[in-house]
Amino acid sequence: MSRLQNSIDIINGLDTIGKTGFAGLMILLSLMITRFGVVRPWRNLIIRSAAKWDDALLRPMAARLYVFVFTIGLHLSVNWIIEKPEDVPDDFGPLFSATYILLATTILSTGIKHLLPVILIRFSDQSSVTVSGSNPLITYFLRAVVLFFGVNLALSELKIELLGILASLAVFSLIIGLAVQQTLGNIVNSFMLAVDRPFEVGDRIEVEGMLGTVVSMGILSTKVMDRDEKLIVIPNNTLISSTLVNHARGGGDGVARRISVVIDIGVDYREGIDHVKLTVLKLARDCPYTIDNPEPRVLLTELGDFSKMFRLYAWVQDYSEEWVTRDWLLKAVDERFGDEDIRIPYPTVVELRGDDDDVTAAEERLKATRQRAAKSQMRREDRKLRKEREAAREELEEIQDSLRAPDMAKAERTDLEARALELSKMLTMFDTDDV
Repeated sequence: MSRLQNSIDIINGLDTIGKTGFAGLMILLSLMITRFGVVRPWRNLIIRSAAKWDDALLRPMAARLYVFVFTIGLHLSVNWIIEKPEDVPDDFGPLFSATYILLATTILSTGIKHLLPVILIRFSDQSSVTVSGSNPLITYFLRAVVLFFGVNLALSELKIELLGILASLAVFSLIIGLAVQQTLGNIVNSFMLAVDRPFEVGDRIEVEGMLGTVVSMGILSTKVMDRDEKLIVIPNNTLISSTLVNHARGGGDGVARRISVVIDIGVDYREGIDHVKLTVLKLARDCPYTIDNPEPRVLLTELGDFSKMFRLYAWVQDYSEEWVTRDWLLKAVDERFGDEDIRIPYPTVVELRGDDDDVTAAEERLKATRQRAAKSQMRREDRKLRKEREAAREELEEIQDSLRAPDMAKAERTDLEARALELSKMLTMFDTDDV
């Protein structure tokens, strides 16, 4: 114990240069201890973690930790080297206090930047129509608030009134505000988009005839990539004031990214309705891209001037497969119609000669047989569809009666409301007026 006290006395007896050198060595030693005793074990722990947010948090937090250790060491060194308190400049204490406040502010701001999106995703309502991800604008707003109060508190330690400076700049700010009114509108509307969240990055949206996938959402504008891989920059003011269609939300029965593929097909008036419907329906079911629920359907929608018009409804799981599905179905319809001898008419005036047409009797009998078989099978399909719709209508009425109960649990009510929405969409799924 006496040796330790003697060492302390020797160190305290050093001159100013000696104390400065010793203080520098101690600060360096503290930084090494921080590196190998705190940061490196922290990095090893993060490497074993499957989460990604802690990887992004390590570097900025480690840098601020080094600055914090250095500042503390410098503060203690100044107080130790300058033996008499009255010799310490009056600015040193508030300067170090302001530095500590700014360091704490930046640490809190960095934590908000990396942790808040994870928290928002973790505790947000993960409904079927919500695409994962959180809008960074909320993070920007909270970080701005933290930085403002932190800087204000740090300047107060230095006897500088930030609010007074801002008030003196009120007229100048008004002039700037009028000059950048459009820009400020975009910034405010970006916050409104963050609150309302009508779309997320990765959604396919349509605004004023422009259709594309959202690739980024900024303070001033939102960037959309169209099918030709052209980048469309849409001001946030336009998004707020225009009607926006989000093709990634809803998607049939509330499943995100699902989309319906609707194809209109015209056939000759001499073709049997059931024969055409069954042929197209089988192709839709055989398509590798379509899903089984909802089932594909074929409806007669119009008796046109030159043809009977049929509409095929099919669903794909992801809207990125819409065009390959359409390509597959159109190619298959063209080939199968040739095999089934189903004619697709041209919009021209032709003379129908009846029995003088170049069709053999055997071909007519084969075609009549196919039409009778198709008619019988389509009757079964229609009966099945009617039964499904009737069962859905009865179940919907039962759910609506159950929802009137005031003492129903919240989880049960949420499940029933989701099922009611699914049934309602199924009952209106084939309304041609909505297409």
